[in-house]
Amino acid sequence: MTRCFWQPPKTKQAPKVELKVAVSSGDLRSLDANFDGGLARRVYFLDTPDLALQQHGLIVRVRSTEGRAGDAVVKLRPVLPKALPAWLRNDNGFAVEIDALPDNYACSGALKRSLGRHEVERTIAAGKPLARLLSGRQRRLLTAYASVPLSALLTFGPVEVRKCRLTLAALDHPLMAEEWTFPDGSSIAELSTRCPSGKAAAVAAETSSALRAYGIVPDDEPQVTKTEATLRYFRPLFANP
Repeated sequence: MTRCFWQPPKTKQAPKVELKVAVSSGDLRSLDANFDGGLARRVYFLDTPDLALQQHGLIVRVRSTEGRAGDAVVKLRPVLPKALPAWLRNDNGFAVEIDALPDNYACSGALKRSLGRHEVERTIAAGKPLARLLSGRQRRLLTAYASVPLSALLTFGPVEVRKCRLTLAALDHPLMAEEWTFPDGSSIAELSTRCPSGKAAAVAAETSSALRAYGIVPDDEPQVTKTEATLRYFRPLFANP
């Protein structure tokens, strides 16, 4: 592992880069992460028992946020922006960025739909599938990349998520701290920051140096995304007896 946590690509295929690193809950405490004034969310993912969407590079996520509007996102990862259909590239709700972990990176594209407050909770309370919250364009995106009917999608979740903003004296940009807690009480934690692609190398170096000063370094084990960790956790619940 080099002293810099990330090796983001030098590319213009995406305007922004999100630098992410999995850490421990203890690391967040050492940075004085205070979730009391941050966001509280419940996050759900949709997929089939055999993760057919994931196999096609598709991620479907639905979030309810305390005191705010919820949202539904259909994400493609990895994606080659120039190869995307024009209707998707030109959609104002579609955004492309580089997701960078310490040991890998990928270009992703996300089509987002805002939901009303409590819309996710009302849908669940009514016993209706969360897939019904997807927009027509999001459904079109799913159909274009995977032949999976919406009726086949199951709910992976919820995960209780807390998120807050961190400001470190050694950094001139903020960090976001997240802690995801699963139903059995186990949790994963992550630090992240976004920046323009052209500044990714400098921001990566500065952030790595600041975190090392607090004794925070990536694990030697390959890091996984929060999506991957959630699907791994809930998938056994749908396994055939």
